[in-house]
Amino acid sequence: MRIPCPICGERDRREFYYQGAACMVNRPDPDAGAAAWNDYLHLRDNPAGRTQDLWFHEGGCGAWLRVERDTVTHEIYSAELVGGQDAD
Repeated sequence: MRIPCPICGERDRREFYYQGAACMVNRPDPDAGAAAWNDYLHLRDNPAGRTQDLWFHEGGCGAWLRVERDTVTHEIYSAELVGGQDAD
């Protein structure tokens, strides 16, 4: 799979670190308890089809990207910088 980084151009997915679904950024409170943290860390949806994920360009520019892709066909629909980053 090739991801189009807005800063570096199209790159192999091995340059990126997969963070998870773009909607999974709501962490439990530190004192939420073991069950809440276990669910947050280990229970993830595994959808087939179109998703939005967060990827970190670890082997490149260090940007965070929101990538819209199809988990079945691996087609990439879009990749954009996440909050406050500038491609210039």
